[in-house]
Amino acid sequence: MTAIPEPAARAARRGAAGRQSYGGRFTSAVLVLFTAGSLFPLVWTAVAASQSNSRLARTPPPFWFGGNLLRNLEIAWTEANLGTALLNTTVVAGAVTAGTVLFSTLAGFAFAKLRFRFRNPLLLLVIGTMMVPPQLSVVPLYMMIAELSWTDRLQSVVLPTLVSAFGVFFMRQYLAQALPTELIEAARVDGANSWRVMWHVVLPAARPAMAVLGMLTFVMAWNDFFWPIIALTQSGNPTVQVALTGLGRGYVPDQSVIMAGALLGTLPLLLAFVVFGRQIVGGIMQGAVKG
Repeated sequence: MTAIPEPAARAARRGAAGRQSYGGRFTSAVLVLFTAGSLFPLVWTAVAASQSNSRLARTPPPFWFGGNLLRNLEIAWTEANLGTALLNTTVVAGAVTAGTVLFSTLAGFAFAKLRFRFRNPLLLLVIGTMMVPPQLSVVPLYMMIAELSWTDRLQSVVLPTLVSAFGVFFMRQYLAQALPTELIEAARVDGANSWRVMWHVVLPAARPAMAVLGMLTFVMAWNDFFWPIIALTQSGNPTVQVALTGLGRGYVPDQSVIMAGALLGTLPLLLAFVVFGRQIVGGIMQGAVKG
């Protein structure tokens, strides 16, 4: 049996590793099916937004676009004051995302790598808050913002959600595995204090997890409805979800206008993912690669 020279064997392995693998027809069919199922709600929303209310009430429902899309979008934009609502939601979702990512990374680093008294009991306390239904905190939280005269103001939605227990636990679990303790010790030997260690060591290592947490937090903050509908009003400083509740009111709700408003409220999320999707996916893949 002829032995293959070692350089040739290494070259063959590199060539095999560099080749792309392609799925079969079954894999392609499954991917197409899942893609169509994922896009169907968005496409149906656009189709319904382009119809008249009487056409939507017929059987069978329409399966192609009509000619009333621009008209319905204009009505929804005017009736729900979506210009102000989109601006408010962008401010709220951006502030909540920035605060959650920053504070969760700080707390996650402390729980993962620092040694202090009651670290484990405090971590269990943080995790335990995830088991408390949010409905239980509505009354005392509303009494608090009423005492501070924050009702119908955006800070009443931003401040209670600046830190999440899930974000702290998520960043703690990631940093415990992805950040070597030796790297922190080397930085301290070089004379770095805690803030320099955080800025030059922890944040670069935590960037993939921060991207994932930021994406999840932004989507949840944008779609949040339960607390904003209590703290805000439609005529004051509404978010998108609060503003959409004012659409289609009347004896016969106009479903096409409601769908048009829902489409307008969804487009910024799609735009954000189109613009930052490559960076988000790249951060996820970077975190999945082990050195």
